[in-house]
Amino acid sequence: MEAEAAGSTGARSAVEKLSEAVGQRTKALGSALQEAHRQRRLLLVIVCVALLLDNMLYMVIVPIIPDFIAAMGRHQGAQQSGPAANGSGASSSNSSKSFLRPHYPTDNEDIKIGVLFASKAILQLLVNPLSGTFIDRVGYGIPLFIGLSVMFLSTVIFAFAENYGTLFAARSLQGLGSAFADTSGIALIADKYTEESERNRALGIALAFISFGSLVAPPFGGILYHFAGKRVPFLILAFISLIDGLVLLLAIKPFGDRTRDNMPVGTPIHKLMIDPYIAVVAGALTTCNIPLAFLEPTIANWMMKTMGAKDWEMGLTWLPAFFPHVLGVYITVKLADKYPHLQWFYGALGMVIIGANSCMVPACKNFGQLIIPLCGICFGIALVDTALLPTLAFLVDIRYVSVYGSVYAIADISYSVAYALGPIVAGEIVHSFGFVQLNLGMGLANVLYAPLLLALRNISHMKPSHSERNILLEEGPKGLYDTIKMEERKGKGRNHPVGGAEENSVVDSYHRDLRGASEEDSSDYDYT
Repeated sequence: MEAEAAGSTGARSAVEKLSEAVGQRTKALGSALQEAHRQRRLLLVIVCVALLLDNMLYMVIVPIIPDFIAAMGRHQGAQQSGPAANGSGASSSNSSKSFLRPHYPTDNEDIKIGVLFASKAILQLLVNPLSGTFIDRVGYGIPLFIGLSVMFLSTVIFAFAENYGTLFAARSLQGLGSAFADTSGIALIADKYTEESERNRALGIALAFISFGSLVAPPFGGILYHFAGKRVPFLILAFISLIDGLVLLLAIKPFGDRTRDNMPVGTPIHKLMIDPYIAVVAGALTTCNIPLAFLEPTIANWMMKTMGAKDWEMGLTWLPAFFPHVLGVYITVKLADKYPHLQWFYGALGMVIIGANSCMVPACKNFGQLIIPLCGICFGIALVDTALLPTLAFLVDIRYVSVYGSVYAIADISYSVAYALGPIVAGEIVHSFGFVQLNLGMGLANVLYAPLLLALRNISHMKPSHSERNILLEEGPKGLYDTIKMEERKGKGRNHPVGGAEENSVVDSYHRDLRGASEEDSSDYDYT
């Protein structure tokens, strides 16, 4: 009995020690995550993984869905023709499953696939104005978690979908999740990295993950679909999405974060949309992504008809372009560190490169030649995106309030316009006018738009807006704009004269502020 009592006491003390050790480890981990520097890096990783997942889910269906829809059509036809035809249809379905390249469907199937591919971008386009406003009001953590949760649900539905209606619902649901996850993720990076050089570097890393997800997803999906079936690639992405959401909950506890209570209300999205500088940037983002969005659904069929490309060549068409895209991001970040006032020039140069390479695509006669202009297009897109995404945050900092949800919702809208039109419009343009005319039109549009970026050449000399001069933040500065305003207030407090001179100084400052507000096209906004 005494031995049993001693054993139970020893076991109890061991459990208590283990529990205490786990508690100390958990507290240490929590305190480490709350350190600003470590938390900022962890949030960058979380956002990059979210962007990677979204773009992989966007492109992973390219080799899977066309063949799957065609197999469903054959199965339905076999059921109508009888058991014998059903057996032959099943065998033809298995034999036609492509390793990397999608099955090329009939006209009716082509319409279904085009609508399915575009539904994500269309819903994202519709939801973004609302998600941007929501992000401005509640902060970045909650919308990011909502986006990851919806993406997880969408991916699971994709894995188990057995008919076109369910696939369409899953694809549309992904657009809803992207409207929250993409916008809040990019805005969170802009908010946490307030110095221009750090912000450029962080956004460049995020763009590299976007590129990696878009270009690696088709071979990833095609290989797993061939060897393991339709469900496996989607379940893998769903698992990663779940882990990313749990890490986000651990890192910033979005539902318990009250830091937004005393922060300024963001500028309404409709006022940002009519800002001429933001409009120029948004137009450039749409125009530069049109070649990629329009070539993705059309180039494989053109390769098959004109150069007799092999299956692996059509499946790996875009994979080599990942490397020049990353190179473009790296070069632009380095140049922006040394010459930040030339961001507009990097964007304009990227659009010219995109235009020239788009015009070269129809002249290619084999796979090796085709790789060169496709790499050039992705290199140019990297220049434009890496130069102009930080410019949007800078424009908000100097002209409005440093709250970034709405302005990056506008950027997401710009991308969504291109990718909503691509799957539906590109095929019709090729059918009506030809593949050559499509590429020449896209190239010409990029070259003609590039001079419009000259409108951004003087924004680095702008001064911060004076329209919020009377607002005192109850917390420390959270962004570049807030830091500037707090330093200005401290400087005014140290230099205030007394008596009548103080009144004259206040009046003069008031009139200067009015003139500055009118000169810089600023307007007043409400704060909470």
